[in-house]
Parts: sequence; structure tokens; C-alpha cells
Amino acid sequence: MPTTNVGADDPYSGGANLSVATPPGAEDFVITNNSASGIYEAAIGGRTAAGLVYSQVGSRVILSATSVFPEFRGKGVAGRLIGGVLDELRMQGKTATVTCPFAAAFVSAHLEYADVLDPAFSRSHPTERGH
Repeated sequence: MPTTNVGADDPYSGGANLSVATPPGAEDFVITNNSASGIYEAAIGGRTAAGLVYSQVGSRVILSATSVFPEFRGKGVAGRLIGGVLDELRMQGKTATVTCPFAAAFVSAHLEYADVLDPAFSRSHPTERGH
């Protein structure tokens, strides 16, 4: 799969280069860290498709809400956004606490991201969510 490297607006955010695997023939999928707003934004073909609201405490990032614009729903955009953000946090050596119900379900279904979750916060551990 080709990888698209994307630069964020804020070089101090730690999310300056988010890498997203793009399947062959797929539209450009770009994740940008809008640190001023506390949102990881996903764009497809240059149009904003989804957002993942976050806050940061030290090296821990709290993922609190995911939203996808109606015309992009049902196409896996939210999962690609969450997976891309978690991959980037892993590369940066950061941890995540997941409070967003959709992101929590995503992580529960993709246990390969368990190492990114902050074990000190029970809401971020996939086996403690009661699913």
C-alpha cells in the first residue's frame, strides 16, 4: 500500500507527519492535526470528511469524540482516521485514553492497538469496557 505523509500546521504538536496507508485506486486520504482546535481532521479528495476531537496531557492523548460528515458515512472513514491517529501516537511514543464510544469499539475490535492505550486509565483498556 502506498503511504501518504502529511504535515500538520503546528510543528510543536508532535503530529507533524501523520502517515496513512492508502489502498491503490483510493482517493487521497489525508489526516491533519489541527492542534489549535484539538481535532485530528481527515480529508478525502481535499474535502474534510471526519474529525477526532482530542486533548493532551503530557504524553497522553485523550480521544473524546469522532464525527463523520453524512456524505462520507458508511465508508470506513472513522476507522481509518482512528487507526491513523493511533499509529502516529505509537510512532511518537505517546499513549491514548479512549473515551469516545466509537473509538472504544474500534480499539476493542482491533487489539493490535492495545499497546498504545494508557494502562493507568481504565477507560482505555479494551477488556475493561464491558463489551
